[in-house]
Amino acid sequence: MLGSAQSPAEFDADRCAGAGLELVRRKSGGGAVVVLPGAQVWLDLFVPVSDQLFDTDVVRASSFVGALWRDALVAATGTSAGLAVRAGGLVETAWSRQICFSGIGPGELTVGGRKVTGLAQRRDRTGAWFFTMALVRPEQHRLASLLAVEAADAGAIETSLEAETAVAGCPAAELERALAAGLGGVWSAGEDVPAEPHPGERED
Repeated sequence: MLGSAQSPAEFDADRCAGAGLELVRRKSGGGAVVVLPGAQVWLDLFVPVSDQLFDTDVVRASSFVGALWRDALVAATGTSAGLAVRAGGLVETAWSRQICFSGIGPGELTVGGRKVTGLAQRRDRTGAWFFTMALVRPEQHRLASLLAVEAADAGAIETSLEAETAVAGCPAAELERALAAGLGGVWSAGEDVPAEPHPGERED
């Protein structure tokens, strides 16, 4: 799944097809992610400008999203060891513009310094949308072999991704239940949410 500004030319179409993966684009975010059934848990949130959670500072605005993921992981796994929410700005790497999980942004969660959730933010005069997901299975390193780069570079990128990413450490269903319980504490019933496509919606 390509980020909003990515070109399909960054990836080798034949390699993607050989891996059984299709290139699609989302309307948010920077780098690409591997999306497979059961490999991640998605969470889409809308915060209207009138809500107490809304923040005009784009870095601070996503902190509550990271806290939701952190609390859900603690509830689902029974431990908070190594969990941290990124409070500062974007930390870029050599490949973070191509691959979402190579780099850490505000509001994203890490385990022992390794990224476990990704987050993209869009906003307009009505409020802010947060599109975010947590890794349940370690699939993101597969992107390295799909990039239109030399084999030696792909190997180095794969090694880096394996070292930079982590998984939730619990089944997707358990994480979803814990996340739903946590959302009950911040959800504002009755808000009118403007139409906004899911980040996984395909663009024709």
